[in-house]
Amino acid sequence: MVGVSKSFQRGREVVTAVNEVDLHVDAGEFVSVIGPSGSGKSTLLHLAGGLDRPDAGSVWVDGDDIAALSAAALARMRRQKVGFVFQFFHLIPNLTVSENVALPLVLDGGRHTDGRVADLIERVGLGPRARHLPAELSGGEMQRAAIARALVNEPRLILADEPTGNLDSTTGAEILAVLEDQVTQAGAALLMVTHDKGAASRANRTLTVVDGRVGRRHPRAPAKRG
Repeated sequence: MVGVSKSFQRGREVVTAVNEVDLHVDAGEFVSVIGPSGSGKSTLLHLAGGLDRPDAGSVWVDGDDIAALSAAALARMRRQKVGFVFQFFHLIPNLTVSENVALPLVLDGGRHTDGRVADLIERVGLGPRARHLPAELSGGEMQRAAIARALVNEPRLILADEPTGNLDSTTGAEILAVLEDQVTQAGAALLMVTHDKGAASRANRTLTVVDGRVGRRHPRAPAKRG
């Protein structure tokens, strides 16, 4: 992100959610973002993944200025290069866990790798629930399904909004390990918004966002490549 700003109209008031942010996340790097509610963290993620367009500045993903892409090209870029983990899951209610996880591959021209789908479902601990519908899952199980769906297309960029928010501490640690594997093994860039200081501490860097501005940086030693 280079000089990125985004404002919204709230009644007669203009609210600046992201204010002249410069942010770089390397391939193979895990960056966490913390800050109070309403500070602009989620808007930052939406801009990074092309779900929203900035009012000013540019957003580059894997060499492409996504703020300049057409709607069709932007949708294709998201399908092929970005994995989203939303706070509220956004699973399709009439599809099974397996079908939800496979959906990004289906939408991207029918690619369907059954082995990869099954492997991811096992890795997030949902093997016995693969044929269940979202309504038959707990909140934590739905989050795990959403994380598997985000990783199935082997994204270059993973954007995670409170990925452990609905999980117990043990399951949350296991899910973070799955995300970290995608960073260290596949060289993906991971940008995670969280209120969980324990989850944030696992990142290579932690950024603090206040009033739409990126503040202090708290570096950690880079994770070892395995």
